[in-house]
Amino acid sequence: MNLQARRREEPEINLTSLIDVVLLLLVFFMITTSFVRESAVSIRLPEVSSTAEPAAPAVELEISVTAQGSYLLNGRALVDARPATLQAAIRKLLPEINDQQSLTISADAEANHQAVVTAMDVAGRMGFKEISIATVIAAEPVD
Repeated sequence: MNLQARRREEPEINLTSLIDVVLLLLVFFMITTSFVRESAVSIRLPEVSSTAEPAAPAVELEISVTAQGSYLLNGRALVDARPATLQAAIRKLLPEINDQQSLTISADAEANHQAVVTAMDVAGRMGFKEISIATVIAAEPVD
């Protein structure tokens, strides 16, 4: 029987694995923060120039989309709702499209979303740079 007192070993804390984990977390956060992109809508505000002369009034174009999905160009109904018909009607009113030409699209509240997107697509393919979406504020009911 061995009755000698055993040497008591002091506990030792191994920090190697803890340092490895901390370094991996540090590298992970450094890499992922570089991929964060702030998303924002860019708005280009108009600028006033005192030296600019007023330009000649351009032909105003307005495409209205009815609840049935048909198109009106400047208040005149088109024969059908095909994109080719809409494009031909715009070309008839405006043979040349310059960079300053704008187009307004207004749609009925019950209009099909696809009809509005089709009108925007036709305008974009024709070279319009300024496309406005018209909104109407509903009148409040009178009590």
